[in-house]
Amino acid sequence: MEKRVLIYAPTGQDAVLASKMLSLAQVDNLVAENAQRLSEEMLIGVGAVLTVEEALSNGGLKALGEFVQRQPNWSDLPIVLLTHRGPDSLSVRQAIAALGNVTLLERPVRTLTLITSLQSVLRAREKQYQVRETDRRKDEFLASLGHELRNPLAPIRTSMSVLNHLYPDQAPVRKVSDVIERQVTHLTRLVDDLLDVARINSGKIELQRDYTTFAKVMEHVIELCSAAAAAKRIKIDVAMPPGDVALYADYARVVQIVANIVSNAVKFTPADGYIGVRAQVEFGALHIYIKDTGIGLEPAALGRIFAMFEQSRPPSGQIASGLGIGLSLSRQFAEMHGGSVRATSEGLGKGSEFIVTLPVVSEARPLQATPAVDVIGASDQRPKVLVVDDNRDAADSLQALFEMENCKVATAYDGYEAVQAVEQDMPDMIVMDLGMPSMDGYEAARRIRLQPGSQSVLMIALTGWGQSDARQRTLDAGFDHHLIKPVNFDDIKRLADGRLGAAQGLRASG
Repeated sequence: MEKRVLIYAPTGQDAVLASKMLSLAQVDNLVAENAQRLSEEMLIGVGAVLTVEEALSNGGLKALGEFVQRQPNWSDLPIVLLTHRGPDSLSVRQAIAALGNVTLLERPVRTLTLITSLQSVLRAREKQYQVRETDRRKDEFLASLGHELRNPLAPIRTSMSVLNHLYPDQAPVRKVSDVIERQVTHLTRLVDDLLDVARINSGKIELQRDYTTFAKVMEHVIELCSAAAAAKRIKIDVAMPPGDVALYADYARVVQIVANIVSNAVKFTPADGYIGVRAQVEFGALHIYIKDTGIGLEPAALGRIFAMFEQSRPPSGQIASGLGIGLSLSRQFAEMHGGSVRATSEGLGKGSEFIVTLPVVSEARPLQATPAVDVIGASDQRPKVLVVDDNRDAADSLQALFEMENCKVATAYDGYEAVQAVEQDMPDMIVMDLGMPSMDGYEAARRIRLQPGSQSVLMIALTGWGQSDARQRTLDAGFDHHLIKPVNFDDIKRLADGRLGAAQGLRASG
């Protein structure tokens, strides 16, 4: 379907004659009788379109123009237009302006000229398909890379938590732990950015909207950026708007929008510099102004810096750091919320200002307070936990943390072992990796849920995959929660306390 020529010439014999010539030349083709059929067939697949000048005013230009406007970045649909008077016609000039990739052939046109012209544009179209395939493979690679990078991060973070539990008052351990935590957090953010690129390009990213406040967002942003700013003695000054600004948005993505810009300002602002964050609400929109005393931007870079993998030029003698995708993600996430991001600068050496615009809501829904994190094994009857992961370092370090929380812990290193362990002794909670050989976590969860008494078991999936379809698969398999590696153990404790705390209380009172 993607290699065929669609012929649209609803009047006269042009369509019939062209179809016969192309069929004799073994060029796959289809005649579209009207503009509606042309639109439908282009959505199914098209290598090139052959049309005539008089068909443009008969709905053809509108149908082609709508398709061209919606086509993905890799696509540039070739259109061969047969005309009587070349580019002198108003309709032809309109077609060239609106459709872009137009080849004009003046009638009468020789058969050989028509066939070779169409074969030429089909070869060019094939190159576009190769670009699409390269992009698809790149996105798959980025997603797989992000997943694989998460696996070693999980045991690193968990092992440091074990050391902190063992030596809570040892200053050297605390110092090393803080260094590792900062670096793991930084690497996790880079991995998240890589995965976001793959999700956006494949159309798999969805906003998880809920009510939140701008104050809560900024508190998180400052927490993320303050360490890097302090290391360069950069002051971050925040001026909040009066009153509580309510947002109905994806909290994590809004934090990402602002934090990426502030982090970028820290990176390109010299030591002892200044970053001002000022926000105000006007006409139902929140405007966030982030101004720095950094290296500034040349006029040509103001639009370019939002391109994927684009790096702003650092000062002479320095090497650019980062992946060059943070600003692009900020703009795309803002636009997904119905907002925008733009940049201004007076020039190199004169700092920059980024303006983020987001829609606000008039009233915020009351936000529920986050419950305090309790010790999950505080009762006399210790909860039974099964940890499942084919990465033994990850499983063993997580087992050690649960044991420190007064839990009775068993481990399994693949899906089959997990199912057998549950058959022998039903646990209260299962924390299981998804990407395991032989039997993955999805299948193991389904088999466990079929066992009598398993419906009360709290099952938490640990994975490097965060796409919405992966989350839905975990729910369908029987998991209660889906956590992304590397997981903060406090998150697991919070989920466990919500379920096991009440159950333990009932057992104790009985």
